Amino acid sequence: MRSIHSTEYKKFVKRLCKAREKSGLTQIEVAKRLGKPQSFVSKCEQGERTVDVMDILKFSRIYQVPLEFFFVYKNKDEE
Repeated sequence: MRSIHSTEYKKFVKRLCKAREKSGLTQIEVAKRLGKPQSFVSKCEQGERTVDVMDILKFSRIYQVPLEFFFVYKNKDEE
């Protein structure tokens, strides 16, 4: 469970939340598209739940961003 609290994972979680906000979707809307409860999206964004690779792919499609969006950090503001 240590990886959930790593610096890299925290950056990923910030990007996950940023992607949703940029898409203009609410957590409820995303949850409906995923077929999951809103609490699933909330816990993913808070870093309380580990996001598996298949969920990252689904988030990528819903937010219409490439997978790299979640992992490439350009500067301090993007971290």
